[in-house]
Amino acid sequence: MTQTTKTLTCLLIILVPGALQAAGKRPPNIVLLLADDLGYGETGCQGNSQIPTPHIDSIANNGVRFTQGYVTAPFCSASRAGLLTGRYQTRFGYEFNPTGAHNEDLDAGLPLGERTLADVLVDAGYITALIGKWHLGGTARFHPLRRGFDEFFGFLHEGHYYVPPPYQGVTTWLRRKVLPGGGQGRWLSSDGRLIYSTHMGYTEPDYDADNPIYRGGQPVQETAYLTDALTREAVDFIDRNAESPFLLYLAYNAVHSPLQGAQKQMQRFAHIPDIQRRIFAAMLANLDDSVGAVLAKLRAEGLEENTLVFFISDNGGPTKELTSSNLPLRAGKGSVYEGGLRVPFLAQWKGRLPAGLVYRHPVISLDVFATAVALSNARLKRDRVYDGVNLIPYLTEKNTARPHQQLFWRTGNRTALRAGDWKLLRNPQRRAEPTWELYNLADDSGEENNLAETQPAKLDELRRVWEKVNGEMIDPVWNPRR
Repeated sequence: MTQTTKTLTCLLIILVPGALQAAGKRPPNIVLLLADDLGYGETGCQGNSQIPTPHIDSIANNGVRFTQGYVTAPFCSASRAGLLTGRYQTRFGYEFNPTGAHNEDLDAGLPLGERTLADVLVDAGYITALIGKWHLGGTARFHPLRRGFDEFFGFLHEGHYYVPPPYQGVTTWLRRKVLPGGGQGRWLSSDGRLIYSTHMGYTEPDYDADNPIYRGGQPVQETAYLTDALTREAVDFIDRNAESPFLLYLAYNAVHSPLQGAQKQMQRFAHIPDIQRRIFAAMLANLDDSVGAVLAKLRAEGLEENTLVFFISDNGGPTKELTSSNLPLRAGKGSVYEGGLRVPFLAQWKGRLPAGLVYRHPVISLDVFATAVALSNARLKRDRVYDGVNLIPYLTEKNTARPHQQLFWRTGNRTALRAGDWKLLRNPQRRAEPTWELYNLADDSGEENNLAETQPAKLDELRRVWEKVNGEMIDPVWNPRR
């Protein structure tokens, strides 16, 4: 994005809210539904016929499906940092993914100088809630209640069991380095409700260690299947705040591991022979039903025409771990190939956005922040660059240009730049030398034909652009490898 474009974007974000305020109109509610590790090809509207997702699909049917919707990082924490600030997280040195005990490193969290969407909207008169996964700092100073959220129900680390041991009411699939009693392969309990697998070569992370479910600032004992519990809290939040403008950030941990499918959902997919895939299907169906419950509550409260709903995933799916499909894209979570960065991305605003629109220009999760701020009565500080754009003019054809001329990604030695239909990237395997690759996504969305050797002029051109954009970023503030 050029500096001129950035300036115009910031002006647009600042000026539109003033017009709303002058007209005395109540700004729209913002509901942000975030799936976790959901691959590009896994919803019905994206082409999956195996696992019905009618409620998620209804957002596309009643609104917009973005065929080239991106996030800012191929894994959870950095992606959420970009989403909630409207800024490339590499602008403020937040580049890596704290897991396990690293969640409680003193510097592992969204830098305190960054304002979240909740910070901004609270100052505009919104009631704000985070329900679900935070993963932007596990120590007190990074707590969601200190980052603009009026309410919080959820957990702070990268993952959580849906049902804790002894795993009642679910079928559970867990990774193990060695099977109980020794050996490799799969181990099944006598009732078929617990499966261990060594196919990943390591044991399931200790997600629940020092990572309770919180209500506000206090841990609580939750007995419901976690996806259902988060939905219950979201519906209750809408019920209590229907008369005020609100931001509901509903960050599901589904379909992130551990794989645990509720029995009522498992029965729906008894026809799927592979038990790992069957559990994944049950988890996705549960997520879809939960999205349906939230949408139904908005309808029941008469809020559909004054609520902008986004549905996205935080990154591509980890296929081997979850069976999650990113087809027709290459690779998945952790990579800067399309399968790691391009995600299901939907938006609905009844009566304001065209129903059934398929939008084919690239957009990015940063645009959620910019769009929400532009529609509210919020004001942004002018002391920083924001990288998103207000999508509404593009979706209503008031602006027929591309929202972005270029997009940028960097996570350690993996990095990428998209300029028009061209994509430059480095995605080295472990201990391998990073080398540049070049693809034309207009006719090669699967990134099968590396043009780095046959298009040296274009490669050099994009490298110069990458170096300029990368020069605007800073080194990581926190790095688990140090």
